[in-house]
Amino acid sequence: MRFHTRKWVKPEDLNPNGTLFGGKLLQFIDEEVAIYAIIQLETARTVTKYMSEIDFKSSAKQGDIIEIGIDVVKFGRTSITLTCNVRNKLTRKTIIDVDRIVMVSLDENGHPKEHGKTEIEFVKDRLNED
Repeated sequence: MRFHTRKWVKPEDLNPNGTLFGGKLLQFIDEEVAIYAIIQLETARTVTKYMSEIDFKSSAKQGDIIEIGIDVVKFGRTSITLTCNVRNKLTRKTIIDVDRIVMVSLDENGHPKEHGKTEIEFVKDRLNED
């Protein structure tokens, strides 16, 4: 699992129980996988098509730092399938695992578009191509 982002849990991220609000965490995940997919597929028109079952295993409280990890499961013709793990950096506990998130590349009319990618590319490798 490659961990790409760390988030600091702030007061505005909490639910009435004083722990990380699940909807906020899903927003963090959706934003991070979208950014990752856009970079991998090299197209800004990328949307979330599917997210598998979500099962919260632990939580985080104000002041905790969470890490969001993403790995590629596969590249489709118009999509990229990812897996995601979020863990609490301070307690070392897994907060949530998402087995499958499918992101789809779209054309200017909002229809699925072939992206031509078949493997993970790193920005440093793209920079060396020029």
